[in-house]
Amino acid sequence: MNYKYLVIFEREGESFGAFVPDLPGCVAVAKSKARVRKLIREAIAMHVEDMLARGIRLPKPTTEVEMVEAVPA
Repeated sequence: MNYKYLVIFEREGESFGAFVPDLPGCVAVAKSKARVRKLIREAIAMHVEDMLARGIRLPKPTTEVEMVEAVPA
């Protein structure tokens, strides 16, 4: 079964980070957004492969995203 997991991208100073809330420990960091996108895809593949090799069931995606507008008072 294939799952689609939400990836969160963050910029901190001159670098970018990415993590997958539904796959704890699945993270990537790089100097560019393009590079971190590539690395997080690789990290997800390795993470899932390792879980399956150890007989661990993949978690169903539960994280959702919604953009909320912040309106100053």
